Amino acid sequence: MAACALAPQASATEAEGKKPNVLLVILDDVGIDTMSNMYPGLIDGLVQHYGPQGLNHPDYARIKGGPASTPVIDALSQKGVVFTNAWAQPFCSPTRASLLTGLNAAKTGMRDYTNWLSQNHRSLAMDLKQAGYATAIFGKWHMAGLNQYPGMKPREAGFDLFKGNLNGAIYDYWNYDYQVQDGSTPDSEWVQTKPPVKSLPGIAPTTYAPVVKVADTIDWIAGQEKANPDKPWFAWLAFNLAHITEGRFPNPTMIPNEDTLDQVSRDEMAACGGQFGTTKIGDCKAGALNRAMTNSIDTVVGKLLDAVGKMDPNTYVIVLGDNGTPMYGQPGINFIDNMYITRDGRAKGTAYESGMRIPLAIVGPGIQPGSSDAVTHVVDLFSTIHDLAGIQTPARVPNKDGSGTVTVDGVSLSPVLFDHKASIRDPNLGYIVGETVIPLSQNEHQIGLRNATYKVLCKDREGVETCQFFNLVNDPLEEFPLTPPASCDAKAAVVSSDPDANYCYLRDRLEAEKKL
Repeated sequence: MAACALAPQASATEAEGKKPNVLLVILDDVGIDTMSNMYPGLIDGLVQHYGPQGLNHPDYARIKGGPASTPVIDALSQKGVVFTNAWAQPFCSPTRASLLTGLNAAKTGMRDYTNWLSQNHRSLAMDLKQAGYATAIFGKWHMAGLNQYPGMKPREAGFDLFKGNLNGAIYDYWNYDYQVQDGSTPDSEWVQTKPPVKSLPGIAPTTYAPVVKVADTIDWIAGQEKANPDKPWFAWLAFNLAHITEGRFPNPTMIPNEDTLDQVSRDEMAACGGQFGTTKIGDCKAGALNRAMTNSIDTVVGKLLDAVGKMDPNTYVIVLGDNGTPMYGQPGINFIDNMYITRDGRAKGTAYESGMRIPLAIVGPGIQPGSSDAVTHVVDLFSTIHDLAGIQTPARVPNKDGSGTVTVDGVSLSPVLFDHKASIRDPNLGYIVGETVIPLSQNEHQIGLRNATYKVLCKDREGVETCQFFNLVNDPLEEFPLTPPASCDAKAAVVSSDPDANYCYLRDRLEAEKKL
């Protein structure tokens, strides 16, 4: 299995003093429901919890649904720590900005996919580069805004090399703009061409975007290992899959190349009449298409892990989704069909669990296999990667307009990864935030804030605010809202096991976050 190439053990290069490499892999529009096979027992436990002997939800049988076949990433995750309570931001570009800066959406100014990241921000890549790392990003950027890209570009963020797409989506997976920033271009400019033809072991030459992205990543890492074997590297690989394409409406989906699919996915696509390597989907339904696209990612990730394991096993690998699985409300592309049994507008782009709960696994030297239910956010990866690289995390960083500094929001996951700690935040006072503005819903503003047990979620549309209160331990799918207290008075200052006190504390913190 490909994942075995990166088993958690000290390597010779580590013993000689070379800093570890870091490989970050971001899956687009892949929520925890799509990747539930990473979490053995998760679905069965939810079915039992919501079934007739538990909460007796009438739709409990739908929880099982149909996750994607992801044997490579499943096996990789079992070599390290998988996080069961990991959040991203509800949209892709805000997630990327939080990871890059260590700041929540209010501080980055990126609450939806139309915003852009200011060049005033300090980035993770800047710190790594200053500490002697070679840095590169391949694939989707989506932090510079749409079309004209006024915001921060990869070279401005501290990356030595960028090959991919600055936009959030590509026209289709074989014919798309391929953009490059390297030492020959000014940091604010790029070269744009058609995609190159690339291949991987067992995969024929193609312009298919996932193959090109992985081949580009492997080529760069191989070049680094040959030219600078003692220099550590940081590679950020961001797939566009399983995102829909921007140029193929009303059918913005596709059938992946056959040689990037396992037999399970090939059989499913063939049975519904899909033509491999095309946008001719036959009678294939959205859930099946989503599974195939996610399986295609898994296959090419396996090729990457094989290559990296042979070149330098002194490498930490982080795999995550960028937001929840989408439910666009259009016929044929309602992707959610498992785990989250409520369909009323809850998915990617919302502050419900189905919009923010993601798969997350971290593997590498010194990390023992296990799982953690620590309350975790993608913003924590900023501090975590600093720790993995042996770099001090800044306590404060420049704000978005350059007029001052703000506190870093992320907390390092190192105590969980290396010291087997149960949490990184106080179970009551510690909290994480997910915030979004939904352009397709009259710019409705949603913000969710949770501690170890409780969550408050507020929605504001045209000045009318409604809030919900959940116990995520007893009701992780948010099917049974609790009744909040009629008033808070002094309860916000008192945090205990009392639900009312938790509601008032979280609501108070939520209001403070909204004002940032």
